[in-house]
Amino acid sequence: MAQFRFEDLEIWKLAIQISMKLFDIADRLEEKKLFRFAEQLRAAGLSLTNNIAEGSGSFTNADFSNFLKFSRRSVFECANMVYILRLRNHITENEKTEL
Repeated sequence: MAQFRFEDLEIWKLAIQISMKLFDIADRLEEKKLFRFAEQLRAAGLSLTNNIAEGSGSFTNADFSNFLKFSRRSVFECANMVYILRLRNHITENEKTEL
């Protein structure tokens, strides 16, 4: 059994995988001196997992649901950034599709 409840949640595990891909892209963006893009991408990717983890400590399902909604909003933020990064040719179509 995991030390924290969120470690057993499949949604958190998936969010971690997505966040790691976003962090890899952010690392590449920094190499191109696109620091603001990298910072924003990392923040949104981290928000995916942070809200799930934080919400898993809730005492009610309704409270946990609110945190999942915050995480879902971060998904849309990430999707928008991925879309723009693809339009600017900073990521491949394959990377965009994977995310």
